[in-house]
Formats: sequence, structure tokens, C-alpha cells
Amino acid sequence: MKNLLSLVLAGSIGACVTLGLQTLINPQPVLKKVSVFSGQASEQTSSDFKLTRNEAGHATPNSFVGAVDAARPAVVNITAIKEYKPRTRREERYFEYFGTPDPSKSSGSGVIISAKGYIVTNNHVIEKATKVEVLLNDNRKFIATVIGTDPSTDLAVLKIDAPKLPVMDLADSDKAQVGEWVLAVGNPYELSSTVTAGIISAKGRDLSILEGGYSIESFIQTDAAVNPGNSGGALVNTRGELIGINTAIYAPTGTYAGYSFAVPINLVKKVMQDLIDYGTVRRGYMGVMIRDVDSEFSESLNLNVIQGVYISELVSGGSAQKAGLKVGDVIQKINTVEVNSTPELQEQIGSRNPGDAVIVTVDRSGRKKNITVTLTE
Repeated sequence: MKNLLSLVLAGSIGACVTLGLQTLINPQPVLKKVSVFSGQASEQTSSDFKLTRNEAGHATPNSFVGAVDAARPAVVNITAIKEYKPRTRREERYFEYFGTPDPSKSSGSGVIISAKGYIVTNNHVIEKATKVEVLLNDNRKFIATVIGTDPSTDLAVLKIDAPKLPVMDLADSDKAQVGEWVLAVGNPYELSSTVTAGIISAKGRDLSILEGGYSIESFIQTDAAVNPGNSGGALVNTRGELIGINTAIYAPTGTYAGYSFAVPINLVKKVMQDLIDYGTVRRGYMGVMIRDVDSEFSESLNLNVIQGVYISELVSGGSAQKAGLKVGDVIQKINTVEVNSTPELQEQIGSRNPGDAVIVTVDRSGRKKNITVTLTE
């Protein structure tokens, strides 16, 4: 074996930890489309967090108290209850004689993103649950309705009916920078409202842990400590704005060992709004087969670039072909956002709707071209 490390979902903790990625319910579509997000994306391009110097002259972080005070009230504790139901007549007779087993419980985290009571969490936190309880930071408890799930991004949307809900502001995850300070807020091991700090150590990570041909993995990687029970919790910047939903950890034993991963909030916003509006996620589609570009691949094809996403095949009649993209083009930007890997491109396209037009910047035989592509479904 190359190493002993394994990739695991940050997970729920309790009698049963569910790692499968199956849709929980058949969500009902919402006929009227209304944006539920109260937070506005930050226009700042970098954190306003500053460093001071200690007596030894080393840079030290200022207090995170302001960011914690802004974020922690909107992070909730989620308990997924799974009741045993007989699947056959034989099981029915067994339960009648010996009694029905007690329900299993597992716990995770979630984030309130709307005063209307919408909460985002991970699909694996509530998968197959027959009842979902939500405990707020102020100790109010509610039974949640599952609005919808999206296994391809491991996200789920819940709703509670409650007054005076705290709501977390949303950042622009495209502007998050490697090296930026971040905080993870959640409920590891049922230790409520736990806060840990770290930095963004990478973006656009594909871990190949989600099932299905349409899965999108472009995780924000951090070294903020995340453990079972943190799943569905908040990754926030130093202004207390939500930049991601904590989902997975890289560990040899199922506990934190240095790296954790979060779904970027820009992708979360699109998935959540679709689940609320339509009961399913509508994906933008370009119609290309792609692969990453590196120095070896570039040299083998005599390309003029060593970064970007290479188009190896076009779907006949697809939006990319219709727009004029060609096999051999190297995609380098979607609108103003650089894409240097397949996950980054998937994130940019997956966070948009069918019918949206994007400007695709490509390198074609050493020349830059901007081509407008209208995405299909």
C-alpha cells in the first residue's frame, strides 16, 4: 500500500455513521421561485484580518472573537433518527416476539442560511433518517422537514418553522485565497458550538469520494480541525461569513489528522436554491470531455501552456461545439475565474443554470480566444 491514509466523510457521530450517498426523499417542487438567501456575497477580495507582532517579533493573529460571535449562533446541531421498520413478514413476526429495536441516532451539524428557516447540511448526515431534530445554539429544538438532497455534491436542505432565527452571511468562495485564515464551527463528538482555526491550504480538491457520474468535487482544503459530527457545519472567514460546508477529512483512523475539506459556498448556493425551487438540481452542461494539463501532457501534444483544462472530445450538437470550441483547446478561464483543473471547471459550470451564458477563455495554438457558450441542461 502506498500509505495508510484514507478519505472519510467528516460524518455524523453516534450509534450509526452513514457514508452512503442516496436520496432520502422525493422532494416536492416549489412552484414560485424566490431567493432565500439573506446574506450578500462579500465584495472584498481578501480577508480584513490583520496580524500583530509578539515580543519575539513573530506574527500572531488577532482575536477571532468577532467572527465567532457572527457565525456561531447560526450553526445548529442535527440529530438524525433512524427507526427500524420490518421489511418482510418474517421480520414483523420477529419484532412482535422480541420487540422492535430502539431507533439509532447519529448527529452532525448544519447552518441556517435564511430567516425563513432553511438549513444546509450534508446528505450523509441525514440520509435514510425517519426523523430529523434540529437543536439551535440558544437550545430551542425543532423537528425539521427535509426539502431535498443532492448526493452528487453531498448536500441537503432542511426547513424548520421558528421565529427570530439567526442567519449567517454568505461570502464569495471564488475570492477565497490559499493562506487565508478560516474557522470551522460545528459539533464534533456532540461537543456543541466548537470552533477551530486554520488556513485554506488548497482549493479545487477532487477526492473521488462521491458516487455517481455527475458528482462535483472541488473542495476547499483547510487545516482547521474537523472531526465526526462536524459534517454539515460552517467554514467561515474572519468576517464571520460562510465560505463552505465542512464535509470530509483525510485521516488514517476516521479522526482528524491534518486536513479537512468543505464544499464551496458558491456551489452550495446554487444547489440549495434549486432544491428549494424545483426539488431537484438543474445542472449547466457544456458537452465536452476534458482532462488536466500538466508539463508532460503539454510536451506530448506540443501545447503552448502547462495549466488549464484540455478539451479531448466534443459532444455532437452540444453547446460547446455550437459555440465554436474545438478539440485541442485549453480552457483557462470561465468568465473572470481561472480554471487550472477539472474540478475547478466542474465547479464553475455546476454552479450555473441551463441557459446561462459564460465567457470561456481558451488557448488555441498559442492564441487566446474568448468564446461565449450558452449552457444546456
